[in-house]
Amino acid sequence: MREDRASVADLGYGMNDAMRNANEVCDESMIGEQAPALCRRTALKILAGLGVGTASFQRALALRAAEAGKVTAAMIKDAEWIAGLDLTEAEREATARSLQHRLTDFEALRKVDVGYEVPPAVSFVPAPGVRPDEGVRRNQAMPTESRPPERPASDGELAFLPVTELSALIRTRKLSSTELTKLYLARLRRFDPLLKCVVTLTEELALKQAGQADTEIAAGRYRGPLHGIPWGAKDLIAYPGYPTTWGVPQFKDRIIDEKATVASRLEEAGAVLVAKLTLGALAQGDVWFGGMTRSPWDPRRGSSGSSAGSASAVAAGLVGFAIGSETLGSIVSPCRACGASGLRPTFGRVSRHGCMSLSWSMDKLGPIARSLEDCALVFDAIHGFDGLDPAAEDHAFAWPPRRELRGVRVGYFERKDRPVDQRAELKVLQGFGVELVPIILPDEYPVSSVTLMLGTEAAAAFDELTRKHVTEGLNSWPDSFRLGQFVPAVEYLRAARVRTLLMRSMARVMEKVDLYVGGDDLSLTNLTGHPTVVFPQNFRERDGREMPGSITFTGRLFDETTLLAVACAYQQAVGAHLRRPPLERYLEEETEKAKEKDKERDNVKP
Repeated sequence: MREDRASVADLGYGMNDAMRNANEVCDESMIGEQAPALCRRTALKILAGLGVGTASFQRALALRAAEAGKVTAAMIKDAEWIAGLDLTEAEREATARSLQHRLTDFEALRKVDVGYEVPPAVSFVPAPGVRPDEGVRRNQAMPTESRPPERPASDGELAFLPVTELSALIRTRKLSSTELTKLYLARLRRFDPLLKCVVTLTEELALKQAGQADTEIAAGRYRGPLHGIPWGAKDLIAYPGYPTTWGVPQFKDRIIDEKATVASRLEEAGAVLVAKLTLGALAQGDVWFGGMTRSPWDPRRGSSGSSAGSASAVAAGLVGFAIGSETLGSIVSPCRACGASGLRPTFGRVSRHGCMSLSWSMDKLGPIARSLEDCALVFDAIHGFDGLDPAAEDHAFAWPPRRELRGVRVGYFERKDRPVDQRAELKVLQGFGVELVPIILPDEYPVSSVTLMLGTEAAAAFDELTRKHVTEGLNSWPDSFRLGQFVPAVEYLRAARVRTLLMRSMARVMEKVDLYVGGDDLSLTNLTGHPTVVFPQNFRERDGREMPGSITFTGRLFDETTLLAVACAYQQAVGAHLRRPPLERYLEEETEKAKEKDKERDNVKP
């Protein structure tokens, strides 16, 4: 307790000095509308150096209240800075009396055991006033190409076929699900030491599901294009009998005995679960308790995250498709790094029941595959209301799309250095007969500041880890979680209100177009809930190895059909998604490096 008493004694002076320092820094270097937010961040960093936000500070403040027997006006004065307030002495006295009663409420609430699976009794609605559709059906999609391909001569070629072709081979019984499942299980074992993309192989389950698929297909009970196709689940998706680790050591042996809705729906479609795939710790980055997941195009580099293993395994030909999740870039970013195709659907399109929550108002599940048409087939199986996720709604989705591309309005961003007639992506789109419309995304509000909602919700979701001082293997989350503890409810709700303004502004932009191409919009569109697709193009050499570039298309809320129709046509015209990484060469190089290291160790032995 001696350390806590010292903190109490120094608290007033330390906070005053820190605020003076922060104000000096802000006055000298901060300009523009984001200055207040940046100043507050600066203050938080300085105060962190003094112990504010740490366990010692929290114990010291609790001790100070306990010694005084009540919350005092002096305590309120010390805390005013974080709320941006300057109260009178009378106001401080009144607030202290009220807060004394509120602390009792806080203590009572903290005694309630709230599990990770319990969401708050509020939900985000990306399109207020738009009612769900009725009579929506799933598992109705079919590939646009009906002619079955010939089975490739080699297993290597077979492994990289898109779902559209794999499904045709299985449907016509030129390939069995069991054969394909064994092929992918073997490839997962062979290349995982190089890529570190697997948390758990679900081999027993996979072989059972594949055998059932073969039996059903032989009997004429074909469920659709995912029947018999092996897939991988980002390891925040619960499945009974197998660990669901969320990428952290604290949960690496934990089994959640429920089946996520997305897994149930893929089972209904006949898909075969072969692996739980890696994610960065608690859905951050590509580093998890087993190491860093790698890009198959250059295993010297990370795969980005947090759907790290999902994108890496798909691009490496280790699974037919995978399910990832995104809160602020976790599908788009690893697809870019790994050269995969991904769909981040409209918020609320896919139920998140049975999946880890990071931000209840921003989390989204979506497919990652080798082609966007594959993503469309998977999306058709998993979308819609389930009665378990309060955000999940039914909205129509049709594949193949019935709308002609001619006349579809595609937004683009004007660039002074590259006129429209010199931009390859716009030339491709013009070839489809679309109407190109110049647009400007909303820029009148501080988008990056609104994302504090994510950090605050994450701090609430993982409050128990913060209170127990758990930090091992959590990447940079502990700092973010502690910071979230000091965001006042008023500021969180203020951000939510500015988010409403962003949504309205974005709605006005989308009235002009059906979708748009490109744009630095990850924060904006994750806040507004708009759907985005990403896929590879324009390979370039980087440090001696070819790496994929990427392009994104963003669509209107709940209109994944038009978005995918245009983006699929573009992808097929460009064809960059058909390229394959030279995994065998990289694996051989890594094997040689390991042998050299072993020789060096042998040479230095005494």
